[in-house]
Amino acid sequence: MFKALADSTRRFLLDLLFARDGRTLTELESELEMSRFGVMKHLRVLEDAGLVVSRRSGREKLHFLNPVPIRLIHDRWIDKYTEHQASALVQLKAELEKTDE
Repeated sequence: MFKALADSTRRFLLDLLFARDGRTLTELESELEMSRFGVMKHLRVLEDAGLVVSRRSGREKLHFLNPVPIRLIHDRWIDKYTEHQASALVQLKAELEKTDE
């Protein structure tokens, strides 16, 4: 998943899907200056990483953002490193409010 997120084009595709989910390849391609094949390759990497899921709707293939893997990264790597700072701010707030009374 980190390899998929390392590329700026793939992050841009995720941002597009975050802004409006359920886009077709044509819609995504229109936002990038690259070939249809290039966009398909990036989408395949994102799908393999579990960050994008697709579903057929008639003749179209719609792409959707899957936020679960990103949330798992947040919970595993980011949240545990910020917990101490957040706790310290909560304690500081409580102390400051206590001295105001």
